[in-house]
Amino acid sequence: MGEVKKRRDYEKELRDAGIRITRARKTILKILEEGEKHPDAMEIFRRASEIDASVSLSTVYRTMKILEDRGAIQRHVFEGGPSRFEPAGGTHHDHLIDTDTGEVVEFRSDKIEALQEEIARSLGYEIVSHRLELYVRKIGRRRG
Repeated sequence: MGEVKKRRDYEKELRDAGIRITRARKTILKILEEGEKHPDAMEIFRRASEIDASVSLSTVYRTMKILEDRGAIQRHVFEGGPSRFEPAGGTHHDHLIDTDTGEVVEFRSDKIEALQEEIARSLGYEIVSHRLELYVRKIGRRRG
């Protein structure tokens, strides 16, 4: 189910954008490279500030914006939640979002992809791009 993403050289992306690589930014990039799936800015800030107290939330936001603008990461805004980030350039996949926990699960289904293609063609279109987000709850989980 999980996807293996091609690692981007985030430090090079920042340098190419003319951004100085500070200790705080190195810490943020380390968090991104550790590969936790779909962290939000507050999670990146929390983890980075545990390593280096000089990391500010504004530095996290600026760094993520630069990486997004350069195409190194993708920003997702899942319904009802904060922006979350993942490395760009991986193979296409869709997302399940657990509405109780906020967990994001990546998946790919050839059947869904084929059905979307069939629907678009039957209506006289070709798919240029798409994103599928399924908002889910674990079966049997009680709501409290």
